[in-house]
Amino acid sequence: MGSVQIVTTILAAAITAVAVWLAVRAVMKMVAVIRLGQPDPSRFTDRGTRTKTMLAETAGHTRMLRWSVVGAAHWFVMVGFIVLSLLVLEAYFEVVSPTGGLPLVGGWVLYGLVTEWIGILGIVSILVLIAIRVRNRPTRPGGRSRFTGSTMWQGYFVEAVVLAVLIMGFVIRGFKVATDHFEHPTWATPLSHALGGVLPDWDTGVSLAALIKIAISMTWLIVIALNVTMGVAWHRFLAFFNIFFKRDPGRVGSGLGALRPMMSEGKPLDFEEADPEKDQFGVAQVEQFTWKGLLDFSTCTECGRCQSQCPAWNTGKPLSPKLLVLSLRDHAYAKAPYLLAGGGKDLTGEEKATAAQLAHVDVLALAEADKPLIGTAEEGGVIDPDVLWSCTTCGACVEQCPVDIEHVDHIVDMRRYQVLIESSFPSEAGVMLRNLENKGNPWGAPQNTREDWTKGLDFEVPRVGEVEDFEYLFWVGCAGAFEDRAKKTTRAVATLLNEAGVTFAILGEGETCSGDPARRIGNEFVFQMLAQQNVETLNEAFEGREKSKRKIVATCPHCFNTLGNEYGQLGGEFEVVHHTQLLAHLVATGRLTPVQPVDGGVTYHDPCYLGRHNRVFAPPREVLGSAVAGGAAESGADRASGLIEMPRNSERSFCCGAGGARMWMEEKIGKRINVDRVEEAMATGAKTVAVGCPFCSTMLNDGVNGKGAGEQVEVVDVASVLLRSVKPEQAQGDKTAEPVAG
Repeated sequence: MGSVQIVTTILAAAITAVAVWLAVRAVMKMVAVIRLGQPDPSRFTDRGTRTKTMLAETAGHTRMLRWSVVGAAHWFVMVGFIVLSLLVLEAYFEVVSPTGGLPLVGGWVLYGLVTEWIGILGIVSILVLIAIRVRNRPTRPGGRSRFTGSTMWQGYFVEAVVLAVLIMGFVIRGFKVATDHFEHPTWATPLSHALGGVLPDWDTGVSLAALIKIAISMTWLIVIALNVTMGVAWHRFLAFFNIFFKRDPGRVGSGLGALRPMMSEGKPLDFEEADPEKDQFGVAQVEQFTWKGLLDFSTCTECGRCQSQCPAWNTGKPLSPKLLVLSLRDHAYAKAPYLLAGGGKDLTGEEKATAAQLAHVDVLALAEADKPLIGTAEEGGVIDPDVLWSCTTCGACVEQCPVDIEHVDHIVDMRRYQVLIESSFPSEAGVMLRNLENKGNPWGAPQNTREDWTKGLDFEVPRVGEVEDFEYLFWVGCAGAFEDRAKKTTRAVATLLNEAGVTFAILGEGETCSGDPARRIGNEFVFQMLAQQNVETLNEAFEGREKSKRKIVATCPHCFNTLGNEYGQLGGEFEVVHHTQLLAHLVATGRLTPVQPVDGGVTYHDPCYLGRHNRVFAPPREVLGSAVAGGAAESGADRASGLIEMPRNSERSFCCGAGGARMWMEEKIGKRINVDRVEEAMATGAKTVAVGCPFCSTMLNDGVNGKGAGEQVEVVDVASVLLRSVKPEQAQGDKTAEPVAG
């Protein structure tokens, strides 16, 4: 070992020791903060499925590869970071000796080949990612960027470090080639040999380059250790855990569908025994999120995928799912010294810590602890009320997040506290909640008019209890019973089922609201009151039947989602299908035959609670394609090809603006979401905009009328389109739009 190698060895050891010590301290701090969260035993179930999902989403990059170039580039960078960590380890042998190398595998040709090409592709990929970041910088002209609000220096720093480490790896190899100390052949390591051809024969160069590589790597570790909220770096480690602990690992796509029930101490809250002074009602303090919530906040990469897909953000609202998560993350870590010292408020608002415990807590942490979780800028709130109430719970954020952050659950948990304890929510939604409590529907319509939609049909619609047997219970829903446009859909579905010979029955006045708007706005009490009543009614209607024969067909995706995914939390196990699924089956099996083609072009708007939340994408398209072709198309793929797709469709479909109980709240900030979506639909040139949800129908119809295009573009349900093709003469009377019921 020469004098240069002695110096490089000492310097490498010193900077590594400092970096490792700081990193261990940072990890301990992060673990301590995450453990402040509430228990959540459900995260430890089915570890086999969790492991497979985690490996698929990380090694397979199943979420990131939806974005083609970005996903592929990120995959090579990720693999490069993992595999080329071996080259960083090898550098420790090279600072000691210019001829040093990784023991055992260092001399394998396969090792040289793999690391060479991963390094080459890693350099290309990181340059692509840098170019994308620069091109989408927040200061660029032409609109908002998905990086708006991200800590840009951190992204540039991480990418620069990756690039520098990869380059230094080739510099080391080049010097080894130049000094004839490189064991791998030219065919396996072409770039290393090409670089060696221009570098001098300098043994010391190997050790110096290795030291620089170690210094760059350890500087990166020191920087992220001193910045525990640096998600753009820490996600490399935390993403594996966050994906493993996602709430529904066996579910295709995102973890959407059912909302999590209200929890207290890791158990679902029982409203019959709950006490606000002893049980947690929603989230009022950051430490009242579960530990998985705090892990979510820590894992955010600041990539802005959620932000770029959010309907609120895209229409000028203050909500960005990314910025919401970053605000909660920064607040949690700033408040952590106070919490870790024993501080915190109990459920009555009293301080839990003694003066002695808080005596040495940093004044900034104490100030952070005094901030309300929800509050205006004047109140010093962490999350502004306008941010909280802008969410449509469409799930685009969760669907696009590459590390499975559960934004919607966190937003609804905060809403729950605001509604149930603070009684603080948009005033216009209060009418809807009172109607749900008093009338059993959000419109406040008389219950004895629930069956009025059946008047004028040329067949009898049976009620449960009036017939001995039926294949499907037709869940009409509040919109389908009371709202004028939705009643046309209800009548169309009933007519088509009757035409196909499907036996069905309705609950009539025995049906009440599914509770979806109450639950999404945060009023879990009203939801459970309505849901328990419905579960009891449905269980009685299906008495004696096994689950596979407890079939429900629903026209509203919100009812479809609630009955199928959430009533199981309250003892209601049913097989629930959306009407487009049943109609697609009836067309495919020849029980319904489209005969009249639909002219003028048809585009389809995916309802959030049918598409993203429940992965029902193909059936409505197959029904519409068959109607467009007048039954000429033979296969499902052929039928679906008759549609004119909007640019944002399927998983990336844009919300209509009605979800999350926004249907009953005024849209006062920015551009109206429904107008944005209508403009996209109209740009396709289609004369018919088909929907599969009564809320979407109302919102898009309002948007079309607002654009003054009511004579050129028609918004109708998939069922009505099919009815016009199956029974064109009968459907003629339903073409004229009626005003929306108040």
